[in-house]
Amino acid sequence: MSTKKIPLRQCIGCGEMKSKKEMIRVLKTSEDDIVLDATGRKNGRGAYLCASMECFRKAVKNKGLERSFKMAIPKEVYEALEKEMEQIG
Repeated sequence: MSTKKIPLRQCIGCGEMKSKKEMIRVLKTSEDDIVLDATGRKNGRGAYLCASMECFRKAVKNKGLERSFKMAIPKEVYEALEKEMEQIG
């Protein structure tokens, strides 16, 4: 009997590998909007963050989202994501 494989994702803040369920998915839609995807099922390019503000701040500082999505991200988007992260965390 084989064990079920758990999908792992790398946090763009701290670089740790964790299971997909522990992480928060940040999504770039086809319209180039950046949103948090609580369900993890929406269409678009995803990047993963640990559910801590510390990792979010690291991702902002080292431009983790900008590297993942290969685009410049305006300050307003980071502010909106920070508000959403505070509500979740």
